[in-house]
Amino acid sequence: MKNPKAAITAVSAYLPDFILNNKLLEEMVDTTDEWILSRTGIAERRILKGEGLGTSDMAMHAVHDLLQKTDTYANEIDLLICATTTPDMQFPATANIITDKCGLTNAFGFDLNAACSGFIYALSTASQFITNGIYKKIIVVGGDKMSSIIDYTDRATCVLFGDGAGAVLLEPNHEGYGIQDFILKSNGSGRVHLHQKAGGSVKPATLDTVMAREHFVYQEGQAVFKFAVKSMADAAEEIMNRNQLTADDIAWLVPHQANKRIIDATANRMGIGSDKIMLNIHKYGNTTNGTIPICLWEWESQINKGDNIILAAFGGGFTWGSVYIKWAY
Repeated sequence: MKNPKAAITAVSAYLPDFILNNKLLEEMVDTTDEWILSRTGIAERRILKGEGLGTSDMAMHAVHDLLQKTDTYANEIDLLICATTTPDMQFPATANIITDKCGLTNAFGFDLNAACSGFIYALSTASQFITNGIYKKIIVVGGDKMSSIIDYTDRATCVLFGDGAGAVLLEPNHEGYGIQDFILKSNGSGRVHLHQKAGGSVKPATLDTVMAREHFVYQEGQAVFKFAVKSMADAAEEIMNRNQLTADDIAWLVPHQANKRIIDATANRMGIGSDKIMLNIHKYGNTTNGTIPICLWEWESQINKGDNIILAAFGGGFTWGSVYIKWAY
């Protein structure tokens, strides 16, 4: 018997209640609703409020919902991978905290950090355990509390990011549905343009680094934008060519929700019309690892079994890639 494909069999997500819209940001920094919308396509974003709440709390809600909607017992889960840039702690892994909070007593877990590409990296990694016949049920979480590392006095970055988490259940499929192919790439020289200056082993936290506001996202927007436009479009086009897919064959493009202009450029390279793009950046901003699973969750009822779907992402580091999925339900 041929090895099974790793198929997504359910999706779920969690978004905090508090809405930070552009009008509120106008009161916080020197910006305008028109400026933000015209350059990013973002109108509002969700922010996780509450003492002691982190990425694992949003993921916990998404995982609980995933188990409930699939009638899956917590002890049936073999593995949980958490793609995040904002772990609850430096250690232990946020994945381990999620497994504890969700009662996944038989699952081991680990975190994967590839910035905004983390979810597709984690999905591709998890698929190998299914395809090789090692595990039967794997949860992949993508989530970030970006508000925890955003400087709300920096108008260049604070308008971009929001909080949220999504999760998918992966199971074996012997009908040919599921993850068909993936392309993952990175270029570490891009780190100078998008990173967090302090808090790691090179520059541990000190009073000076805190006072210098070096524990927030640092981004050189133009350099990141130029590389992202080309890289994300290249990866999406390459996976189509490698699998002999035309624009007519594609049911949905699910792009990382960083900037509407980057999304439009990727769709144009693929020849995909706006009616085939999952787009919710206007409502949630860039939730980093959460963007793609949140899109799948929002559009779940519109996806049909057998649909050809392309996931595409770009993240700091730089990281980027694409995944080709034949939807399984």
